[in-house]
Amino acid sequence: MTTRPTLLGALRDRAAVRRYSPRTVQAYARWVRAYIVFHGRQHPRTLGPDGVRAFLTYLARERGVAASTQNQALAALQFLYRDVLEQPLPSLTGIASAKRPHRLPNVLARREVQALLAAMSGTTQLMAMLLYGSGLRLLECCQLRLKDIDIARGELRVRHGKGARDRVTMLPAMLTDRVETQVLAVRRLIMMRAARGGGFIELPGAFDRKSSHAARGWSWCWLFPSRGEYIHEPTHQRRTHHVHPTVLQKAVSAAARRAGIVQRVTCHTLRHSFATHLLESGYDIRTVQELLGHRDVSTTMLYTHVLNRGGLGVRSPLDVDAEALAVAPEGEPPPVTDERFTRQRHAR
Repeated sequence: MTTRPTLLGALRDRAAVRRYSPRTVQAYARWVRAYIVFHGRQHPRTLGPDGVRAFLTYLARERGVAASTQNQALAALQFLYRDVLEQPLPSLTGIASAKRPHRLPNVLARREVQALLAAMSGTTQLMAMLLYGSGLRLLECCQLRLKDIDIARGELRVRHGKGARDRVTMLPAMLTDRVETQVLAVRRLIMMRAARGGGFIELPGAFDRKSSHAARGWSWCWLFPSRGEYIHEPTHQRRTHHVHPTVLQKAVSAAARRAGIVQRVTCHTLRHSFATHLLESGYDIRTVQELLGHRDVSTTMLYTHVLNRGGLGVRSPLDVDAEALAVAPEGEPPPVTDERFTRQRHAR
C-alpha cells in the first residue's frame, strides 16, 4: 500500500525533477508553509489569487520584508499552483513583482581589507582570503574540493555555482603555500577518519553509484572539511561534510569588529571588493564578468558606480580647481584662465 505524499513532499519531489537547488527547495517549502499558516491552515486549493495578494500584502506592510524576499515568496507560490497543484491561476500573472530598489554594494577600501584579514587567523583567514583574492561566493568557497584546485596553473574551478554554472577563477600566488598545507592537512584528517571506519565524502547526484570507490578518493575531499562526521542514514556511512557557512560568516563579522570597520561587512562584501578593485586596476569588465560568473555584463556594470574615480572617470570640478585655489593670494580670488571667459571679456 503506497502512501500519498504530503503537499510539501509533493513540492520537494517536483522541485527535484526540475533540478532546483536544495536551498531553493528549502526556501519554497518554507514560504508555502507560511502561506498555509497565514490562512488558518486552509489547503491552497481552496485559496485563489485573492489569498496570494493578501499574503504578499501582509509580508510588505506588516512584516516589512525586502523586495527580493517578497519576490521569492511570490515565486514559491507560483511554483506551488503551477507545478504542484497543476492549477495555474490565470489572474496570478496580474500580481506584479515588487520593485527592487537600486542599491550600491558595500565595498571596502584596500586598507580596510588588509585590516580585516589581519584580524583573522587559521582556516577562516585562508577562506576569507580566497573570497577576496578569487571572487568566490560563500558557498563556492565552502564547497571547494581538492580536484578543483590547480596549483600549477594558479586556478580554481568552481563547480555548480549560482545558476548551476561552472567557471574558472584565479588562485592568488601568495596563497599557494597555504593551500598546499591545507591539502596535506585534509589528507591526514581523512586518513585518520578512514582508519576508524569513516572518512567517506558526500558525492554529487548519483556519482556514488557510478563510482563506488570515489567516496574515499582524494580528489573528492573537501578543501575545508567540518570538524566532525555525521551518519548517512541510507548507507550508515560516517561521512565528512564541508565546513558550515556560518563558521566563516561569524569569523568575518567578529574580525570586522576587531578591525574597527564601521560599515556592515559580510562574506559577500569581500567579493564586491574583489570586483571593484580589479576594475580600479584597469582590468577589462568582460574579464571581471567571467571571473565572477555573471550571466549578464549589466550585473558587473554595477561595480563601476562605486569606483573611486566614478563610472566614467569624471573628476569633480572642485578637485580640478583645487590647485588654483591653493596658490591664490590670501584674500584674492583665483584668476580666471578659461579662454572662453577671456574672449567674452574682450568682446564686451
